[in-house]
Amino acid sequence: VQIALAWLRTLALRILMMGDVIGKPGRSAIKELVEPLRSELSLDFVIANGENAAGGYGITLDIVHELQNCGVDVITSGNHIWDQKEIIPYMDSGIPLIRPANYPDAPGSGCFVTGDLLVVNLMGRVFMPALDCPFRTVDRVLEEMTKDHSYKAIVVDFHAEATSEKQGMGWYLDGRVSAVVGTHTHVGTVDARVLTDGTGFVTDVGMTGPVNSVIGSDIESVLGRFLSGMPRRLAVAAGPVMMNSVLIEIDDYGKAKSVERIDRKVE
Repeated sequence: VQIALAWLRTLALRILMMGDVIGKPGRSAIKELVEPLRSELSLDFVIANGENAAGGYGITLDIVHELQNCGVDVITSGNHIWDQKEIIPYMDSGIPLIRPANYPDAPGSGCFVTGDLLVVNLMGRVFMPALDCPFRTVDRVLEEMTKDHSYKAIVVDFHAEATSEKQGMGWYLDGRVSAVVGTHTHVGTVDARVLTDGTGFVTDVGMTGPVNSVIGSDIESVLGRFLSGMPRRLAVAAGPVMMNSVLIEIDDYGKAKSVERIDRKVE
């Protein structure tokens, strides 16, 4: 029986999806944790949302390479993808960095293929910038990308504010993709589950960033903004870091077998 179970486990893909990486503290946690986790959890792929990786605002080419060297296979993003202008010329260079597919006319791609894994990035519209419809966009992306090829797994990073919109996307894609993972709010939710037709889902995976913070930012800076109403640039907080992630196990038919929160603290 043990041999049979071990054999069945080899058929499954094991994918770790990490929450929004916040500045240097988040990158340091990835450097410390990802490679050991690849071994400990028998990971096949690691995905991380990197749109806050450069001081909390955007991402640079050097940081893309840094995350790759730490064991991250695909980097997703969201509304902060354009904050570091230097990344824009490289968006079409083949690096494993994607932006939301429902940007109407922008550099880069909304999906990335590595091995037999297709990763799709979308952005919500509720309380967010006005983009193309993410629901109709993902229909077009899936039709185009699966027309001549089948994948062992399809994972969607839905970068959105409203929990209702994220849950709606989960049910909209249930049975059509392996997992829908919400990002953007930096606060992990407790609803990780497999939906009725086999799609793994969590409303928000959380963040990889400072614990003693307001969604990754320095507490005093945020409180100053709330109390005064005056605009001020927020700095990434210091101190211990929490890595929020989910482990998605996907069977040989592209369905999620399980979705499990993996949260690790780094001093």
